[in-house]
Amino acid sequence: MTKQEFLSGLEEKLSGLPEEDIRGRLIFYSEMIDDRIEDGIPEESAIMDLGSLEEIKKQVLSEIPISKLVKEKMRTRRRLGAGEIILIVLGSPLWLSLLIATFAVVLALYIVLWALIISLWAVELSLIVSFMAAVAAGIVLLCQGRGTEGIALIGAGLVLAGVSVFLFFACKAAGKGTVILTKKIGKGIKSLFVRKEK
Repeated sequence: MTKQEFLSGLEEKLSGLPEEDIRGRLIFYSEMIDDRIEDGIPEESAIMDLGSLEEIKKQVLSEIPISKLVKEKMRTRRRLGAGEIILIVLGSPLWLSLLIATFAVVLALYIVLWALIISLWAVELSLIVSFMAAVAAGIVLLCQGRGTEGIALIGAGLVLAGVSVFLFFACKAAGKGTVILTKKIGKGIKSLFVRKEK
């Protein structure tokens, strides 16, 4: 792949992003290729070292703030006609209420998901506290000469410790999964605002 083919492909992949960002990225990668060629690296190798066009697109998309993408998407390419404005105004009680309801449901589901993660960590913390309390109470009972009850309490505390170890890994995995899901949702929302130009 030549430098020109690479830059043309990159421009096509980035279509839908703000023009200034596309121009900036094309200049950046053009200079990067030129620098590598000046260092004695063959043109094809210099381009291959940059990665695939899809990887570059994902990286560029992750670096652009969503507010910028929304502004670009919402910028009108032409003036709205009188009929379109009337339809928007007359339909607003319906579409606006549906939009608000959809947003509220999605936000509620997201909050519930994080509430479950917080609840799992709360259970983990309570198991750790219960373990320490049971062992301490068992030691006190042993010192008082109530050996059977003390050993039973220490045993229960050790069981709680074992459960808390397993739950710790479950909490950690659930939290990490939720963070990954949040990032994917954010990237999905961003990709909705990138228009495809043919």
